[in-house]
Amino acid sequence: MAYAPKPAAALSGATLRQLAHWRKADVSRGAVLIPEISSARPVLYSFRDVVALRTGVKLRNDASLQKIRRALDTLRDDLKESGHLSSYTLVADGSSIYLAAPDQAVDLVRKKANVVIHDLVDVLQPFYHDGRHIPSLLQPRTHVTVDPAVRGGVPMIEGTRVPYDEVAALLRDGVPAERISEYYPSVTATAALDAADFADYVNSYDPPRERREAAAG
Repeated sequence: MAYAPKPAAALSGATLRQLAHWRKADVSRGAVLIPEISSARPVLYSFRDVVALRTGVKLRNDASLQKIRRALDTLRDDLKESGHLSSYTLVADGSSIYLAAPDQAVDLVRKKANVVIHDLVDVLQPFYHDGRHIPSLLQPRTHVTVDPAVRGGVPMIEGTRVPYDEVAALLRDGVPAERISEYYPSVTATAALDAADFADYVNSYDPPRERREAAAG
């Protein structure tokens, strides 16, 4: 499974503009995250990329982009950490960004080791960013789940292999939620409404003009 920028944005909380900006290197620093599947058109993100992007969005709640780039440069250049960004626990507290490990934490901005970290966060859990509620990555709606082992991480109706967007498309075409089971016997009306709600959330990441055109027809 490869995520196009819009679903990657919706699942991570980053805007499309941020994704584009984070793919590019700064004048003096490296990119925040280059998609590991394809960084050229069509741009495609992996599930690990989406997890890493959520980390970036959470860090932006408490740190500037310049500070994040500086921290990543320290991680990659000074600490020689070459793993995927999703494999690290990074925490920001307003003054710095830290690499948290079981036995120690490192201040990636001021380059100090053995720092005490009081609040660790689970990047998979829901959070708020710029006033927007970013849902749980693995369960973005009560009846919509994301499992990288099932069809590569496509958001599915819980307990099925039915993609949420196929159900949402039927509702957009005028099929009542109560009749979705005629097309997908395992999908309840409640699950169908959750799929439609999640589809609306994903579409909210469209650029404004594209969103207006989609609403018009």
